[in-house]
Amino acid sequence: MAKSLVVALGLWALGGLLGLHHLYLGRDRHALLWILTLGGFGAGWLWDLWHLPGWVATANGPSRPPQSGAVPTLSPPRVAGQLLVGAYFGLVAALGVPWVPPPLAVALGVLLVASVGDQGTDRPRVLVAAFLSSLLFQGGLLPTSLATTAVAAWHRRFEPPRDPPPPLSARLCHLGLGVAAFGAPLAWGGVSGALGGAGTVLALPLRVGVLPLRAGWALLEGLGVVGGAPEGGRGGAGSGANERRRRALEVLGLRGGCSAEDVQRSYRELVKLWHPDHNRHRAREAERRFIELQEAYEELAGPRRAVGGVTL
Repeated sequence: MAKSLVVALGLWALGGLLGLHHLYLGRDRHALLWILTLGGFGAGWLWDLWHLPGWVATANGPSRPPQSGAVPTLSPPRVAGQLLVGAYFGLVAALGVPWVPPPLAVALGVLLVASVGDQGTDRPRVLVAAFLSSLLFQGGLLPTSLATTAVAAWHRRFEPPRDPPPPLSARLCHLGLGVAAFGAPLAWGGVSGALGGAGTVLALPLRVGVLPLRAGWALLEGLGVVGGAPEGGRGGAGSGANERRRRALEVLGLRGGCSAEDVQRSYRELVKLWHPDHNRHRAREAERRFIELQEAYEELAGPRRAVGGVTL
């Protein structure tokens, strides 16, 4: 069925940010890119207006013959899109999907832009370039995306047309799978964060209920009413301190009886290992472990400084 420029313009105006006009013209990968980036961050949607007549003419014309050995002209907008979308995919993976390696996400973003229209690139080399450049630049997303984009642009090529084109149902299924692959991990991360926040909110009434008891006990101690209480009467506080010290030793990988030097050495080694700057691929876990190490060191080092390094 012949494609209409009027219909394409209407879809561009009504759902262009979601790539409806690309879906109508059979440009499915362009439609997927627009869905995941909301019309190329808005700028790509506006840019599409000037290309619509040409795309409609291409959709209504004869199938393009295979161009074996031909290399597409280097397109600065495509290269810029690969760079931005690669960094964007890597950032999304680093912040919202910690179990997905950011280099893989960068490579997928670059490959998606490289495959728009009738072009493509060497996928295995792009994947290898993403992981190697991530190691070289210590996880920096923008340098990784830049190096991956350079490899994709160097190996650009024309892709053979799909003849006959798949039916609409198959195209929609593939498009839905692409959206789900991008959105499902983010949704899971959001649900996990929401559940963690809900747990914190549900624990607030219990914490608030304990506050008056703690305040009353502190007041009685200040007035001297409970100051002469036997040591056994404050066993709860002592057991709490012992539990915190035991937990701190466990976090630092130490045992009771260790020296101050042992605490300092273990702390320095583990801080280097779990520093967030060295664990961008698992930023949330690294941040949690880093905070635990800081708290454990403060728990153990504070009393040591006061008593001059007596062992536990």
